[in-house]
Order: sequence, then structure tokens, then C-alpha cells
Amino acid sequence: MLESTPSPEAGKRLRAKRLRARLSTRAVQKLSQQIAQEKDNNQDYYISHGWLTEVENGRFTPSIYKLYSLSLIYKCSYLKIMGFFGINVLDAAREQRLVSLPHTHLIGSNLELPGQTIMLPVELRRNVELAKTNLVSRMFETWGGIPIALLQQMDLRECLCGYIGLEDYTLYPLIRPGSFVEIDERQNRVKPGNWQNEFDRPIYFVELRNGYACSWCELDGNQLMLVPCPQSRGQIRQLRYPTEADIIGRVTAVTMRIADVRGSQGREASPPRTKPGGKDG
Repeated sequence: MLESTPSPEAGKRLRAKRLRARLSTRAVQKLSQQIAQEKDNNQDYYISHGWLTEVENGRFTPSIYKLYSLSLIYKCSYLKIMGFFGINVLDAAREQRLVSLPHTHLIGSNLELPGQTIMLPVELRRNVELAKTNLVSRMFETWGGIPIALLQQMDLRECLCGYIGLEDYTLYPLIRPGSFVEIDERQNRVKPGNWQNEFDRPIYFVELRNGYACSWCELDGNQLMLVPCPQSRGQIRQLRYPTEADIIGRVTAVTMRIADVRGSQGREASPPRTKPGGKDG
């Protein structure tokens, strides 16, 4: 990448990542120096606060080394950072057809691209809490990745993904336990309105002080109400906002099963009753 290339939109997105991480430009500078030292004191990885300000203002595009440092500091996928500048590495296999070689050669499998597939340890079900609703990145952070094959319909470059716990029937049957949801962080304010039906009503992913929730929401002053689907038999939960809950974003897509893969019958036919004051899903 050429450092003289203007990238105003990418700069805005990098700034948003920094602000979300609650870091100043000087804090990024200090952290990047640590990375440079670990890389045999290679200053290509170093990011000065003045340089970062110029990048965020869209004056130029950073080198691959500095993008790597930013991905580490912001806890963001390197592929996602590159995507800010219009490079989607996951498209490489599909775009190989754009270049034709004159001689016979092997073509690598699409699955060789990093981030597209992942080998999960056999103890996954013992170490990952599947009963609770959670952010997918938090569930699998021990291995630094997530099972992408389960999320092929999600836009992983732009959105967070959440997992609906096996004990969470809040929006059953609209969103079944064990589902994955796509979350748009830009839509993090409860939208009021009169909805024609339950399918039009916005669904939000909410961070609680002791977990996560996925539900319809209503906001009255500083009171946030988590509203379940009537068929779920759950109770409305009322929380102080934002001291007890934060809106992470709006759910924009769902990946879920509509039948048990093993063919057992009636497993989800009758969700358990939720008692008032019960634990968060």
C-alpha cells in the first residue's frame, strides 16, 4: 500500500475503532512502540500520534505493518482492518479467475484463507458456555476465532455476531435458542414507533452487568424494558439505563435451525416458564 493514497472513509472507520476502544492517539503510540520492540525494534510497526491523526483525517493509507499494529491494538481482525481500505482477502479465491497463467498449475483450496475456517478443540462444549446468550467473539476468544462455517450468511466484516443461549427463550419462536444473530453496532439507540407486527419491531442485543440479552426494547427516561415474545411466556425485565444495561446494537440477521438435526421430536415445542426475577438468559 502506498502511504500517499488518500482514504477519508477508511480514516473515519479507524477513528471509530479507536474511540470504541477508549484510546487516545498517544495511547496508541505507546502501545505500538511495544509492538515494534517485540518485532526486533522494527519501527515499521511504530505509530506516532501525529501520524495516526493524519490517517484518521484521510490524508493517506498506512502500510501493512502499521495496519497490523492497529489490528492488535484495537483487538480487531487484520482482515477487517484491510477491508476498511477496500481489500477483502476472503474474495481472493473467487477473484483468481481475473488472472490467467500460461502454464498448468495447482490452485489452492478456498479453505486455505485465514479466518474462513477454524479447527476447534474437542473440549469446546465443556469450556464454552452454550446455555447463556453471549457475543460470539467473547465465547471463542480463547482460540482467537469463531466457527465461520456456522455464520456464512453473516456480514462478518461490518457487524458483531451474538449467540442466543440454549436456555434463552426470550424471543421464541422468532429467535430460537442456539441461534446466531448479526448485530449492527451503528443502530445502538432504541427506536420508538408503532409496529404493524412482531416481524417489523426492532430487536436489540443488550449488554447487562452479568451477561447479555436479545429482545425487543422500550425506553422510558432512564428505564429500559426488555420485552419478550408473548409465546415465550417470559416476563418483562426493567433495568436502569445506562447504569445497568448498554445497547450494543440492533439485530439485523439471524441464522438458526428450524428442526433438531438429530430428528428428535418436540424438544423445543414447549419453552420453560420464566419466573419473575429469574436469571438473565
